[in-house]
Amino acid sequence: MDLDTAEPVVLQTLSHACSQDASVLKPAEQQLKDWETQPGFYSILSSIFSRYELDANVRWLAVLYCKNGVDRYWRRTAPNAIAEAEKDIIKARLISTFREPVPQIATQVAVLTSKISRLDCPHHWEALVPTLLQAVRCDDILVQQRGLLVLHHVTKTLASKRLSSDRKLFESLTLETFAFIVTLWQTHLSHFLHLAAQHDDNMGSSLEQARLALKVLRKLVIYGFKEPHINNDVMNFVSSIFPQLDALLDCRRSMWGNHQMLEKCERTLTTMTKVLLDLLENHPASYVRFIHTTLQFVLTYNFTTKGLLFERFTVHSFNLMKGILFCETYKPRKNNKEDCSAVCLEARQIVTDFFTFETLSEVCRRLVSQYFLLTTDDLTLWEADPEEFCQEEGGDSYKYSLRPCTEVLFLTIFKEYRLSLTPVLLQLVEVNQGPCNPDDMQAVLKKDAVYDAVGLASFDLFDEIDYDSWFTNHLLKELQIKDESYRIIRKRVVWLMGQWVGVKMSVELRPALYDAIMSLLHKDEDLAVRLEAAQTLKTAVDDFEFSTEQLLPYIEPVFSLLFNLLKEVRECDTKMHVLHVLSFVIERVGAEIRPYIASLVQYLPLLWQESAEHNMLRCAILTTLIHLVQGYGQESTQLHHFILPVIHASTDTKQDQHVYLLEDGLELWHITLLNAPLSSPPLLKLFKNMPQLLEVSTENLRLCLKITQIYVLLGARDFMQEYSSVLVSSLAHLMTDLKAEGIMLILRLMELVLKAFPAEGPHVFMPMLPSVLHAMLEGEESCVLLAMHISIFARILLQNQEVLWSIIQHVSQSAGRDSWSVFGQLLDVWTDRLDIITQPERRKICGLAFASLLTLNNSVITERFAGIINSIVQVLHDVCRVDESGPQADCLVINEGEIIPDDEQDTPHDRRKRQLLQVDPVHTVSLQEYLVSQMTACQRLHGQEPFNLLMNRVDPEVLRQLKEFVH
Repeated sequence: MDLDTAEPVVLQTLSHACSQDASVLKPAEQQLKDWETQPGFYSILSSIFSRYELDANVRWLAVLYCKNGVDRYWRRTAPNAIAEAEKDIIKARLISTFREPVPQIATQVAVLTSKISRLDCPHHWEALVPTLLQAVRCDDILVQQRGLLVLHHVTKTLASKRLSSDRKLFESLTLETFAFIVTLWQTHLSHFLHLAAQHDDNMGSSLEQARLALKVLRKLVIYGFKEPHINNDVMNFVSSIFPQLDALLDCRRSMWGNHQMLEKCERTLTTMTKVLLDLLENHPASYVRFIHTTLQFVLTYNFTTKGLLFERFTVHSFNLMKGILFCETYKPRKNNKEDCSAVCLEARQIVTDFFTFETLSEVCRRLVSQYFLLTTDDLTLWEADPEEFCQEEGGDSYKYSLRPCTEVLFLTIFKEYRLSLTPVLLQLVEVNQGPCNPDDMQAVLKKDAVYDAVGLASFDLFDEIDYDSWFTNHLLKELQIKDESYRIIRKRVVWLMGQWVGVKMSVELRPALYDAIMSLLHKDEDLAVRLEAAQTLKTAVDDFEFSTEQLLPYIEPVFSLLFNLLKEVRECDTKMHVLHVLSFVIERVGAEIRPYIASLVQYLPLLWQESAEHNMLRCAILTTLIHLVQGYGQESTQLHHFILPVIHASTDTKQDQHVYLLEDGLELWHITLLNAPLSSPPLLKLFKNMPQLLEVSTENLRLCLKITQIYVLLGARDFMQEYSSVLVSSLAHLMTDLKAEGIMLILRLMELVLKAFPAEGPHVFMPMLPSVLHAMLEGEESCVLLAMHISIFARILLQNQEVLWSIIQHVSQSAGRDSWSVFGQLLDVWTDRLDIITQPERRKICGLAFASLLTLNNSVITERFAGIINSIVQVLHDVCRVDESGPQADCLVINEGEIIPDDEQDTPHDRRKRQLLQVDPVHTVSLQEYLVSQMTACQRLHGQEPFNLLMNRVDPEVLRQLKEFVH
């Protein structure tokens, strides 16, 4: 790309790419995409976004394209990598001036610079840091601000690198810059406080400069020093934060009415507390000297009347207190409290001295009576959107949200000081126990807060509260008060029941709990209360002491109420939540669900249609259907009209949604087939999805092959006639790419087909067997695979010798060998490696196959006669046991009239597998009797004298053992 002539063209194309006219926009975007790998393109972009006189939208787009290009093409090893000369031009432009007038573009330029610094700094961009330091020292406010902005992003990027060499470089950068950035921070903050006292209009700029310097310091302190506490500059900086916080909080109070400055003050205060949080988390040993100051600061600003605070500050304050109490470095080892570090001992002493009983009591009371209270915003949200109000905050939400943060702090303090705080909390319960005036909203909110605390601390209050008595005499009565404002208490009480049910609740009271839950699930109840009741139901049935019999009388009305709730809620997340409750209850109740199934499935088809755009909701529906089919058993055929199209949609690789639904869809397919008593055309048609699934990915191979195995027995001949050829084609393709574990799965399927179709099965797998035989003869397999291959060829030999000879002939022709020599080699492998087969059934099939060879009049057999007899005797030892009458008998034979008892939990597929056992030679043919028959035929075939010569080749000890089995 000619730089001199191309820049106007690129500029015009960027202008077109900013157009709102699609006919202009699309070609411009395509042209820019085509230029991405053109030499010189990114240096032109850097020239365009550096020209301040150009349109801001065009410049902003130019820096975005340049930033994306750095991500893709800056590395020297990247395809179409940017040339070094072009890189030098771009880097020189980025640090040539720091006067970008547009803040949004300045931010993008800073990010672009930081991305390049990650790859090139310092070895390939030595000028970057000195130039940035020169910029931040400049007296020009704009240059200093833009320089600080870039330095912040560069520091943030370099701090994230974790290689030892990178960390050393960052530490050296920190030593070079830390003292100056601290001075810069203090200067700008002092200047701001001075201007703020006069309400000067220029105070905002000073605070912005100060905050940028503080952001840089935050990374330098945490990642630039291995042990910050041994550096006086760091300790002095951190010490100064606390009085600076006091000053800035006081300043914030004076900013009421000036929303812009109020927001800037709050952002700076937040960054200051982040410095403390990061130091505590990453360098707890360095934070010990600040523990008392921090605790006193948090106490002063959050547990007294001082200050008019904002949520983010409170969250960080609470997390500081929680972090100190929770820090492992500050806790003595449980097993050896004497073996504690000096840091640990000092920290524990500071914390112990600080948290006197009076302090603990005050913190606990204020947490419950002030911070646990539902706010006006909470109540407004409940009224406007109860589903949003009920969304649970989990994970790391305590780091950002006030309510979870408050609850975590309360639990941390309560667990640490349970003996001291239990009387305080019990007193709060006693004061607020019993119904309060529904019109007294403050009393309602206070009771809600106390119950919240008791629920959170349920495990720690196990020995202190007689929950059964409280449940019966107080909590149930609270639920009878139906005033509108009392919904707050009804929701909290049913939540409280869920918290205690698994902790301390008599089994005899479970029916009363179910009655209470049902009363709160009715349509005339508040939606948020109903959702909480549904969650408590799930918690109750998830308990170790759950009894299905106790829940059965409530099953039908409970499911009716839950389905009504499911129909009423609008949000996808809420529907998933209710569905999860339904699904969980169905799973726990199991087969007892069957009498109520008809009323349970009325809404699911409609919900499936409505959820076309919500794949996660559809996953929840699939999970519910899985549990329904499990509970309904073979009667689940009544659901096939709905379930089979669902399975098809979930497992069809031509539909985009299969990416999300496949795993659950396969599981539903599997459980549906397990419980299908008979095959049907719709069930068989469903298998058309399988070949593509086998080709696309091996991630779900195990489940796909399990499904196929079920089809072999369920669909029998109809299935094999329609799908055997395409199935074998897919399996043959898979065998070339799989490891031993995957190949074993395919071999088990092959074995099942051979069992189910003794005559036809070997023909089905003819395309795959020659390569398997070749691998066996070449010794290329693991012992596990070889054992399975021997068993399969033994079954083919026993069931269809014609196919075996065809396979041997195919292999011998391709190798240019005699067929009988190949067969002889195969027999050698069988006899030599029989010991690697461990399963008795597979050893017996080998024994039967060996015995079948005795009637073949061929030198290959007669030469190996002794080895064959020896192998058969080995198998006899494995399968024969002494019966009641004395002689040894084949224990694997299922005698005529002997019935394998059904298990109550058996599926139709289990019964089909038992039926297959009853026709399998392993279980129908006595190896002893078959061997006697074959040896008699062998004697007739060869004549007495030749037969005697053959027997004389057998080891005398083996002959002695043989006579013990065949009399």
